Amino acid sequence: MDAIGDKWTAIVLILLDRHGPTRFNELGRLAPGISFKMLTQTLRRLERDGLVSRSVEPTRPPAVTYELTPLALDLVPLIEQIRSWAETHVAQIVAARTARGMSA
Repeated sequence: MDAIGDKWTAIVLILLDRHGPTRFNELGRLAPGISFKMLTQTLRRLERDGLVSRSVEPTRPPAVTYELTPLALDLVPLIEQIRSWAETHVAQIVAARTARGMSA
């Protein structure tokens, strides 16, 4: 769970699934709110864990492209199910927090 449990990991995996091989700057544009530092850390962790592959084209500047590995392609449908569950139940979660005096 540590490898996939944070906010940005799930978002990056879903974006790569939807858009296919994607360059670093394009991923940054597709995920508003993520800093380049956090995107770099997330991609490095995903690459380390075998969920993302990184290709570098020898251009100036180098063109770096990221894409999902077969391992990640197995995982993304599960993340999508969790996302769908969260969207379906967000009102209940917010109501529970409100009832307990917590912020949404």
